[in-house]
Amino acid sequence: MREISRRALLGAGIGTAAALGVSGCGFTGGGSGGGAGGSRGDGKGGGPGGSASPSPRARLIGDGSTSDTGKQPNQPERPVPLEPGQTPPQFVVFSWDGAGEVGNGLFPRFLDLAEEHGAAMTFFLSGIYLLPESKKTLYRPPGNAVGASDIGYLTDGHIRDTLTNVRRAWLEGHEIGTHFNGHFCAGSGSVGNWTPEQWRDEIDQAVRFVTEWKTNTGWKDEDPLPFDYRKELTGGRTPCLLGQDNLLPTAKQLGWRYDASSPGGRQVWPVKRRGVWDLPLQAVPFPGHSFEVLSMDYNILANQSRNTTKGVPSRYPGWRKQATDAYLAGFRRAYESNRAPFFVGNHFEQWNGGIYMDAVEEALKHMAGKKDVRIVSFRQFVDWLDAQDPEILAKLRGLDVGRSPAGGWNTYLRV
Repeated sequence: MREISRRALLGAGIGTAAALGVSGCGFTGGGSGGGAGGSRGDGKGGGPGGSASPSPRARLIGDGSTSDTGKQPNQPERPVPLEPGQTPPQFVVFSWDGAGEVGNGLFPRFLDLAEEHGAAMTFFLSGIYLLPESKKTLYRPPGNAVGASDIGYLTDGHIRDTLTNVRRAWLEGHEIGTHFNGHFCAGSGSVGNWTPEQWRDEIDQAVRFVTEWKTNTGWKDEDPLPFDYRKELTGGRTPCLLGQDNLLPTAKQLGWRYDASSPGGRQVWPVKRRGVWDLPLQAVPFPGHSFEVLSMDYNILANQSRNTTKGVPSRYPGWRKQATDAYLAGFRRAYESNRAPFFVGNHFEQWNGGIYMDAVEEALKHMAGKKDVRIVSFRQFVDWLDAQDPEILAKLRGLDVGRSPAGGWNTYLRV
């Protein structure tokens, strides 16, 4: 899907509406789409890239597609409550929708970047990215035809590549969430119209595709994924940021701890909705404009090249800088004021010559290593939230966008 017209803008225009109301999706059809500080306990990555073999003590699950290898490696120390008057960390979460490797090298590129900077990320895996197209009739999307999908199925080679990178990601301390399956954003079968029961069906199918990929591919000699996905899965992001209201009852029932599907969030400390942490993408300053833009590559693109992912090449350098500056403006606004967590959404895509991948890499390098900055996964962030005194969290939520604590943190957080 190279053109935005196929990505369900749902009638949103350019500017504020496009900036805040829509979200991008996955790859092109057929897999042809082109303490404080670091998040890990030791500040380093896990094993080398490529397919890491499971621990000899691994317990295979089901058909052997997944396995229980024990506690996930490369995790930060157990979070502790903030002390009264202590300055809160600046959390930053980089997340990836779809999380498939289609031969463009973007998945391993950002794993390498994270390893270099002691960062953790969240990868929202689309379940059908582990389902061969020859078996697509196994997918029965709610409200849509059997086997239908608004994102393409991957080639067998790209499924193998995705498995390799998902293995590596988990072993290096990253989170594997879900982006569900078929990415339906328009029409009567849109995810925005799904009932809680239909969401449960979609999630069950996504989990099956991840936990039964050996059965579906016939690749019995491949290494399993080194985690129990049913236990690993604690949150997700819906296609195009649609359907959260009906997803949340199901998410709560399944024991999910967070959802990252809210559109148009603000840079403030989060709250729970229906017992689930609501972690939205956020509106951030958009250099050169009077309106703000959602903190996702696709939404920045929609305000630059409008209805195409292949804009005028001569404009790429300016757009790249604008995207980088938008991320950094959002980061600085939080870091220098209320320390609200900063969430950035991405896709492994080469839109407009790959400028958004360059922008997010440059932004991460700028953020990493700064005092009090922790680049973490969503799950690691909610681990920290759940360890905090509710009164402290309430005080943090009392700070509006860009507002610094009166009298400084030492005074403000003395509950």
